Amino acid sequence: MNSKILKEHLQECLRKEVMMNDKPFTWSRAVHKAFKCPERRFNFWWRIASYLYKTEKNLNKTIARKINRNLIKKYNTEIQLPATIGPGLNVTHFLSVVINGCSTIGYNFKIRQNTTIGLGGSVGEKFNSPTISIGNNVEIGACCCILGHNLLIGNNVTIGAMSFINRDIPDNTVVYTEKNQVMRLK
Repeated sequence: MNSKILKEHLQECLRKEVMMNDKPFTWSRAVHKAFKCPERRFNFWWRIASYLYKTEKNLNKTIARKINRNLIKKYNTEIQLPATIGPGLNVTHFLSVVINGCSTIGYNFKIRQNTTIGLGGSVGEKFNSPTISIGNNVEIGACCCILGHNLLIGNNVTIGAMSFINRDIPDNTVVYTEKNQVMRLK
């Protein structure tokens, strides 16, 4: 990817997720907000790591992996570095969130705790460049599992808590997995 486009993407993401205002991006504002507001630090460091990883330089990739390992240890949230996520990433609770590197996610993406976005299937299956594409303005509830190969989730989608998703979801949809509680007396 073009380094100018990568840099612009990084700055727009930091402006929206860390600075959280419409003022023009400056590094001093972004760093100030990252250290003043602890809840914004994950986004700051993950965006830096993602940028470094995608610059194609070996030293940058090594630094990016180290930053990401530290984020995983501290926040218990693993967003793999090859993942592409538009501005507006919002992880509401940093607990057991996993996003596979094959994911391409649009802007204003909100994800809650104990949620996995990844590839499904058995170990022996072969797939050509599997992807999970998630549109803009998507919100995912707690304890969801989104697994599949070449899965497409549209724009303006809300996925309810404790849902299992393994099929495409069209735009402007609310999806949830029905749950039936069964109790038996001993």
